[in-house]
Amino acid sequence: MKLAVIGLGQCGCRIADHFARLNSKAQTERRATIAPIVIGVNTDQADLTGLRFTKKDYMHRILIGLRQTLGHGVGKINELGAELAREDGDKVMDAMKTEPRFYETHAFLLIAGAAGGTGSGGLPVIARMIKERYLNKPVYALIVLPFEHEQFSEVRSVYNTATCLKSTYDLVDAIFLADNQRYVRKDASLVNNIERINRMVAEPFYDLMCAGEVTKRKYVGARTVDAGDLIASLEGWTTIGLGRTELPSLRFPWEIRKKHFREKAVEGFRGSQALDATISDLSITCNPKDAAKALYIMSGPAKEMNMDMIKSVGDYIKEIAPNAVIRGGDFPGEKHFIDVTLILSQLSFVPKIKDFYETAVQYGQEHKGQIEETRKRIQALGDLGKELPNL
Repeated sequence: MKLAVIGLGQCGCRIADHFARLNSKAQTERRATIAPIVIGVNTDQADLTGLRFTKKDYMHRILIGLRQTLGHGVGKINELGAELAREDGDKVMDAMKTEPRFYETHAFLLIAGAAGGTGSGGLPVIARMIKERYLNKPVYALIVLPFEHEQFSEVRSVYNTATCLKSTYDLVDAIFLADNQRYVRKDASLVNNIERINRMVAEPFYDLMCAGEVTKRKYVGARTVDAGDLIASLEGWTTIGLGRTELPSLRFPWEIRKKHFREKAVEGFRGSQALDATISDLSITCNPKDAAKALYIMSGPAKEMNMDMIKSVGDYIKEIAPNAVIRGGDFPGEKHFIDVTLILSQLSFVPKIKDFYETAVQYGQEHKGQIEETRKRIQALGDLGKELPNL
C-alpha cells in the first residue's frame, strides 16, 4: 500500500519524518516504495528545520500562518491552528498535485498530536479539503494522544484532544489512535523518549505497507495482504500493534540443522508468542471483543512460517476478537524474527476517548465561568481608577 503522508504540527511532522525513513528503508531492503509523498506542515519554522528525512524544499516542508505567527507556532490554541490551515491549506493541495507519483498512492494518512495547536486544529481542516477533492481515495488519520502528566497539568491539552477527535471522526475513514503513555520509558531522557516513541508509532505500518508493494518474488507471501485488504479492514476507531519473537540462530550458516523434538513442538507456538507481544503493545488500551474488524500479517523467514503457526495465530485472534471479520496473511520479509502486526478496527468503545470527552465538556463549562468572572474583576478594578487623571 502506497500512502501520501502529511504531518501536521510538531508531533505530526516528526512521525511523518519516520515514514520518510521507512520509505528509504523499504527501497533499500525490499525494493518497494511505500510512502512516495511525505509532507510536513507547521506554523513553527524551527520544528520544520529539525526534521531529518523529509525533503528540504518548500513543497515538502510547508510553513503556514507566517503573517500571524511569524514562524513561532500558535501556542496550543487549536482554533487558531484551524483558521491558519483554512487560509493556507491550498499550499498542501498544490504540493501533492505537483508530486509525479501522487496518483500512484492508494490513500492519505494525516498525522497529528491531538494536544497541540497546529496539528489538533489543522488536521480536520486538511482532511475536509482532501475529502472534497479526492472522492475515490480513503483518508486515514493517525492521532497521538497526550501523556498522562499533560492530562493532569494542562487541561487545555485535554480540551484540544477532545475537539480534535470529535472534529476528525466524522471526516475520515479511520482513525489510528496512539497513546503516548503506553510507549514512555521513565528512565530515559526526554529527547530519547520522544524519538523512541515517534519511531515506535510509525514502525508497525512497515510490513503492512511493504507486503503488497515488493517487486522480488521471494518477498511475496502465500497469502498476500494488499491495499484492498487494508481498505476493507479500516473503519472508525482503530488500534495497531507489532510484536516480535526471536528465532534460534545456527552456529554456522552452512549447517543443516536437525531440530530437537522439544524445539519442533514449540515451533508453531512462536507465532502465538509474537501475537501476545503485539496485544500487549497495542497503540491504545481497548478490549479486542469491541472490534468489528481485524487484520494481521505475519512476517518471518519463509521456511520458518508453517501452517501450524498461521493456524494458531488465526485461532488466537478469533478467540480474543470473536465479533470481528478477520483478514490476514504472511510476508517473508524478516530474516531472524517472527513478527506479527495486528490491526483492530471499528472499535465500538474506547475508554480513553470517553474520559477525554467527559473532561473536555467539564472544562468548557468551568472555563466559560472563569472567563466571565475574570472579565468582571478586571472591569471592577478599572472602575476604581476612573476618577484618577491620565498622564
